[in-house]
Amino acid sequence: MNERRGRVVAGVMAATALALTSFALLAQLRTPPEWRPTLLASPDLGAGVAFPVVGAFLVTQRPRLSLAWLMCAGGLLAASSVFLTAMTFWRASSGDLALAGVLRWFEVPCWAVGGMLLAIVLPLYSPTGRLPSRRWRPVIVAGAVATAAETVLIITRPTPDQATYRWPTVIPNALAIEALAPYYKQILAVLFQAVAVCVAAALLSLVLRLRRADPVTRRQIAWPLVAFAGYVAFYLPGESTALLASAWTGIIPIAILFSALRYRLYGIDTVISRTFVAAGLLTVISAVYFGVSALAGVLASGYSQIAGLAAALFSGAFFQPLRRALQRAVDRMLYGPVGDPRVLADRLTQEVRRTDPADALASVVTVVRDGLAVGGAAVEVTDGRPGYVESGEVGDAPREIALVWHGEPVGRLLIGEPGARRFAAAHDERVIATLLPYVADVAHAVRMAADLQRSRERILAAREEERRRLRRDLHDGLGQTLSGMAMTINMARLSLKRSPATADDLLRDLRTGMDAVTGDIRELVYGLRPPALDDLGLAGAVRALAEEGPPPAEVVVEGETTGLPAAVEVAAYRVVQEALTNVRRHARATRVRVELRRDAELRVSVTDDGIGLPEDRRAGVGTSSMRERAAELGGSCVIAAAPGGGTAVEARFPLATPGEPLPGGPSGSRAARPDGSLSEPLP
Repeated sequence: MNERRGRVVAGVMAATALALTSFALLAQLRTPPEWRPTLLASPDLGAGVAFPVVGAFLVTQRPRLSLAWLMCAGGLLAASSVFLTAMTFWRASSGDLALAGVLRWFEVPCWAVGGMLLAIVLPLYSPTGRLPSRRWRPVIVAGAVATAAETVLIITRPTPDQATYRWPTVIPNALAIEALAPYYKQILAVLFQAVAVCVAAALLSLVLRLRRADPVTRRQIAWPLVAFAGYVAFYLPGESTALLASAWTGIIPIAILFSALRYRLYGIDTVISRTFVAAGLLTVISAVYFGVSALAGVLASGYSQIAGLAAALFSGAFFQPLRRALQRAVDRMLYGPVGDPRVLADRLTQEVRRTDPADALASVVTVVRDGLAVGGAAVEVTDGRPGYVESGEVGDAPREIALVWHGEPVGRLLIGEPGARRFAAAHDERVIATLLPYVADVAHAVRMAADLQRSRERILAAREEERRRLRRDLHDGLGQTLSGMAMTINMARLSLKRSPATADDLLRDLRTGMDAVTGDIRELVYGLRPPALDDLGLAGAVRALAEEGPPPAEVVVEGETTGLPAAVEVAAYRVVQEALTNVRRHARATRVRVELRRDAELRVSVTDDGIGLPEDRRAGVGTSSMRERAAELGGSCVIAAAPGGGTAVEARFPLATPGEPLPGGPSGSRAARPDGSLSEPLP
């Protein structure tokens, strides 16, 4: 059968089933109430409507799937059973009992065979359209034998006064076997039990496959398993839930359809999880409410309002802890320990404790990938070392989640496409919400470690550059000068007796060279630490800088500036020196104000009334140097527009308490406001 013809045949079967059920309902309406069968409470009605339609649709998507044809055939037989049942009762109510008896011969096989296909064969072939193994074939054979025997026994039932199964006693049975009358009920009960055992075995096959299957097949099997289990739960109580069982029959083919086609999109585990939690909450809260109400009613007789209030308070107190406990229980049941967010968080904590930030980041990415069961996960750290760590393959279009540490973006978490997994979207969000703070902490630690390493590299590079400069200055400058002076002394000694005038000229040149050497030494010393700091102190040295040139600078000092750490004095002096140099070269200012304030920290600010900062300004060597000097000591330096026009430079240096080392490194630095303004307004 080609695919096109198969679709046509499946469509005809579905249309026929719908027509038969429609005619059955019309026939029921025309049947007198005393003869009217309860078709709405019959599971065959739901099966006859839903199974053929869903099966035909599944044939259009998967023409070669045997599961779809089982649904079409079983549904058509169920619809035929409903139709023949309605026609039998209708003809019997009209007095045509002979025709009613003949119709019964056809109705019973349709009912029995259709039930066997849908209740035994269909679960065994779900969801892949193949048997789990050849060992399950005896179940089909046993079910077929029991169904056939059951069909023959019902058709050949004894006289109506001996048994009344499924039919009014007035409908004659021309094929009655009177010899079976004493054993009829016992044999029929045994056959019913045999069929029930085969149905239970078919459901057991789904349970066994669920435990042993891979994640993909497990998620597929969960849909039909839950659907069949729900039908059994509604069918077992009997007539009290017959209508619910009939309605639930229509859900089974939809679950099988999801299992065959859409199991990745619709999470059965989410349905199970929420159903389990809701049912548990409803059961326990109801028991607590009514129990407390009854107890309070006994203890406080006549005070029904107090009893109701006490019951409500107790129920509310139990609600949230119970919901969390039920959610943890169902998470562990569905996902195992790897899917429990708390277990994943503990695992992350252990991984972070055992290794340094760079290695911990790789472990964190692996835990995230395992916890979400995705094809890959990666963390991208802004200015980090390493800047990108990946586990698996995130693909070309991963999901991006920003990593924020105390309001500061530190990177991104990239999550790949779901692989062969069983986790639902709702569970994924719980896992992500639990793990995200840990990932952000590790990313921040990686970033800080990278900043610290870069700071060390800059310090080392600056130290080596300073050593090279000193070596060059000493060797090429001072060393050559001293060598020349030594030669001059030797020449003067040789010329002293023969030509005193020449010796005098040489000594005069030597004196001039010594003055130059003194200047060079002073420059070297000044490069290491400005002498003005030792001679005048920080406040005096700053006032000396302010007096060096136009525009005039006003210096304001608040607090004691003596006794500062040497590194803070040098950094503050250099910041003021660089700021004043920039003002005098570029600002075109008429007034400059320099402030030194000391309390818990040293604050240095330089404000001018010049032309201000250009819109397209770029950080130069001077401005970068000021920021780096502040950052090296754990402080900050902000360059922004001053209130009323001009430019303001503000640097802050934390001061160590007695016995405490001076803070340093980028980990202690303070960032400027996002808008670039100063942290406090300048007066």
